[in-house]
Amino acid sequence: MTQHRLAILDDYQGIAEDYAPWSSLEQRGVAVTVLRHHLRPESAVVAALADFDIIIAMRERTPFPRFVIEQLPRLKLLVTTGAANASIDLQAAADHGVTVCGTAGSPTAAPELTWALLLTFARHISAEETTLRAGGWQQTVGFELSGKTLGVVGLGKIGQRIAAYGRAFGMDVLAWSQNLTDETAAAAGARKVTKDELFQKSDVVSLHLRLSARSEGTVGERELRLLGPDGVLVNTARGPLVNQQALVTALHEGWIRGAALDVFDQEPLPSGHPLLETPRTLLTPHLGYVTQESYRAFFRGAFEDVTAFLDGTPVRTLAP
Repeated sequence: MTQHRLAILDDYQGIAEDYAPWSSLEQRGVAVTVLRHHLRPESAVVAALADFDIIIAMRERTPFPRFVIEQLPRLKLLVTTGAANASIDLQAAADHGVTVCGTAGSPTAAPELTWALLLTFARHISAEETTLRAGGWQQTVGFELSGKTLGVVGLGKIGQRIAAYGRAFGMDVLAWSQNLTDETAAAAGARKVTKDELFQKSDVVSLHLRLSARSEGTVGERELRLLGPDGVLVNTARGPLVNQQALVTALHEGWIRGAALDVFDQEPLPSGHPLLETPRTLLTPHLGYVTQESYRAFFRGAFEDVTAFLDGTPVRTLAP
């Protein structure tokens, strides 16, 4: 007899069932439903999930603000892949008796994607492949990273790896964040500077801050103008770290050389979004954590979270 209904959300590639033995939960009275399509807006989320008491969310693809949690009275367990999720209102979950659990992840997936984007942008790889397949040959001239200056905004675990990649490619590395110390920067092989100095002196700026009320809009018109016509902005962190309108204007008017973006203010990126028609861009659909290794950690961890909850001993719980 079914005692629990479990929903796995936003399985874009249809692979969730390949990474954990979800079917085995049937023996414990759990009926599993996998949703491949993205639910939007919030009313659609509520309508689709009203009958589920266990939900597994893939990163921040589907937000769970207070309004949504309040409209899901049957919800008892909400699992997020990864160790944190800014799109889940943890206080609202606690207020409504919902247990929230996380998982481990891959420390290298996002940094490697960041560097892949930068190299692809610098050498026009995407454009040149398109030209080659169409019968053409050598249409662009790229630039080298060696000898350039890399500015890392946010020197946490990911930012530290990016700093190391920069040094390995012969770049001078600058770093800034609101709480960064000289000692932490030096330990990562970077030099702490002011925010203005970082944008003014860097050839490439890569963003690696967590999104919060304090970090939203960290990059706006001032920073983009300081970066200048030869500067490149790379964002694989979160879209709202950058003022979108300022970025679109900067790219159209040539304030900066270009932007390599894996994250956006709306995801999935809707048809007609201005960035889809903006020049000087390299865009990918939030692939930072989309690797076999990440998914293995995510889904196996989520499966463990569910079984532990069913046993009455939740693990990796997230508190407000």
